[in-house]
Amino acid sequence: MHLTTRTGLAAAAATMTGAAALAQEAAPALIGVPVDRGTGFQPAVTSVARDLQWLDQMLLVVMTLIVVFVVGLLGYVIWRYNDRRNATPATFTHNSPIEITWTVVPIVILVFIGAFSLPVLFKQQEIPPADITIKVTGNQWYWTYEYVDDGFVFDSYMIGAPATGGDYRLTPEVEQQLIDAGYSRDEFLLATDTQVVLPVGKTVVMQVTGSDVIHSWTIPAFGVKQDAVPGRLAQLWFAAEQEGIYFGQCSELCGIAHAYMPITVKVVGEAEYAAWLEEAKGLYAGALPAEQFAAAGQ
Repeated sequence: MHLTTRTGLAAAAATMTGAAALAQEAAPALIGVPVDRGTGFQPAVTSVARDLQWLDQMLLVVMTLIVVFVVGLLGYVIWRYNDRRNATPATFTHNSPIEITWTVVPIVILVFIGAFSLPVLFKQQEIPPADITIKVTGNQWYWTYEYVDDGFVFDSYMIGAPATGGDYRLTPEVEQQLIDAGYSRDEFLLATDTQVVLPVGKTVVMQVTGSDVIHSWTIPAFGVKQDAVPGRLAQLWFAAEQEGIYFGQCSELCGIAHAYMPITVKVVGEAEYAAWLEEAKGLYAGALPAEQFAAAGQ
């Protein structure tokens, strides 16, 4: 697989900037940015994400009822069987009805949970036919995206990531880069110089792997997360139902710059996607000779 390097893309820097500008001409909703006092989930924009969030809330109710019952039972035992109220303790060693109950009831609870959680798991793991297939490769410390059906590939770096080591700081120069790409200083550490651009409502299959160590590709609003393991090709799928820019982060500790390899996905209308796709083919496929691209796919 061909992995373009940052030094090798020096001549294509203007190309990246042009693609970023093309994909960010509008001012879409930004989803995945930090929110003051935010403690809940990001907005769910896929059916998988909605199912996961519903399952989480259902499990929270089940766990709360169990905790309340156990704490109440402990409180009752402390009150009823302390040495003042129960000076002469019983001498029996077991109680068959109680032992059967505390074996059967947890089994029933687990079967109940499984009846709802397994369909969600199967929905995640059963990959549907793809409208768009993208191969994503985690590298130390950036992402490489290959639009498999369209014959082009590009790298995605965090805006402000130093080319050769150094500090990850929001300098005036970095802030200007963010503004030029259509972001603000608030998106520092989240925004990338190139985005994964996708059409709304289409089924997207991501083929996930790694080139060096284990990474993890995730977009919380889509309800997807998949480890990128070198030598293995895993898959995930989603169909985003709302236009906007979605942020994620590498979610597997992968080295010194693990915190600086964000993920940016832009979901747009079909007409805008078609225009971007034609532009991207010219920009990215043109920067990689056809014979090299064919070899990269082997």
